Amino acid sequence: MAEYLASIFGTEKDKVNCSFFFKIGACRHGDRCSRLHNKPTFSQTVLLQSLYNNPLNTATQAGTGGPDNSISGIEEAQNQEEYDNFFEEVFTELEEKYGRIEEMNVCDNLGDHLLGNVYVKFESEEIAERAVADLNNRWFNGRPITAELSPVTDFREACCRQYELGECTRGGFCNFMHLKPISRELRRELYGRSKRRSRSRSPPTRRGTHERDRRRRRSRSRSRDRRR
Repeated sequence: MAEYLASIFGTEKDKVNCSFFFKIGACRHGDRCSRLHNKPTFSQTVLLQSLYNNPLNTATQAGTGGPDNSISGIEEAQNQEEYDNFFEEVFTELEEKYGRIEEMNVCDNLGDHLLGNVYVKFESEEIAERAVADLNNRWFNGRPITAELSPVTDFREACCRQYELGECTRGGFCNFMHLKPISRELRRELYGRSKRRSRSRSPPTRRGTHERDRRRRRSRSRSRDRRR
């Protein structure tokens, strides 16, 4: 029985725990959900709730776009540039202050449970725990930051596959993540920089340690010879 319960934990067959919360770290029913939302006590991923404000989503909700609520190419290009600036600012600040980021994703959904959510997967659980403790005492764009550990570690399971193919019929109110992409140039710059920092902070290899030991032994040997 225990093995069976473990095998269905967090799946749709689990009648006790919410599968949506397990997959995406959020649930459209919130506290009214009939199933449990098990918040992790340790995780590599930090959720920053509603941190990103997409002005195009605001315009769409308010009906202030074009005749069919469409957005012009100029507005889209400007929005992408502003989004890239937001992404770079948050990514750089978090990585420099807390530690290496493996992956950062921003939701472009319109549902309240996913609107503006930023998910940051750090290199280790210890870094994520330290970040949550500190970020809940900080502000961003005039608003207090709400940070918590998230159960999401595999974003392939959390993302809407139809959206990635341009085929999602639920639009912004889909219950799975619609991740807003950054420009290719920024992706190469940020994640390339992150890898370089990780290598510079990495401990010496065993081979490097042996080389240093041999140099020390040779130095001691030469010193003893001189004393003789």
